[in-house]
Amino acid sequence: MQDNYYSCTLSMIIHASWEIAMHTLTLAELRTTTHAGGIKGVTLKAEGGAFLIQVSTRRGTDALLAKARSSEPRRFGNPVQALNLLHDLGLVVGEFDVAHWTPTARSSTRVRPDRAIAMKRAHEAAGHDEWFRAEVAKGIAEADDPNAQWVSHEDTNASWAARRAALLERTKGHDH
Repeated sequence: MQDNYYSCTLSMIIHASWEIAMHTLTLAELRTTTHAGGIKGVTLKAEGGAFLIQVSTRRGTDALLAKARSSEPRRFGNPVQALNLLHDLGLVVGEFDVAHWTPTARSSTRVRPDRAIAMKRAHEAAGHDEWFRAEVAKGIAEADDPNAQWVSHEDTNASWAARRAALLERTKGHDH
């Protein structure tokens, strides 16, 4: 049990020292630096159960990929996600540093529980959109049918006026 405590403490000290000594780049900054040719090397670095992206710049500084609106390092629970991001940026050659990897330390809590709600809403919206488009297509098909019977504006107004009058007549005896 004590070994686990010391392992977690060591991981926290390493993490704290990285945050103090290491610069950070947001994804937008990393993309710009990469396109400008300013990246010398990249390392997928394990810390506990997470993976961080560390880059070496041509200026001689190292930086960690940070969250979009923070200087806190962006952590990947799945290294494949980090590799996909690096590949999309055109950073296809790099190194691994798994010296501080502890697979059993993976976080069991969801980092973004709001994503489940957002995905559910997106699926509901897609279902409604599909239904709505089908209804519109059906209406257009009916309108394009040469046998469609059209009702004039005047006839529609007269029909509704007659319905309103009938309803008013029925409610006259039921005033409260």
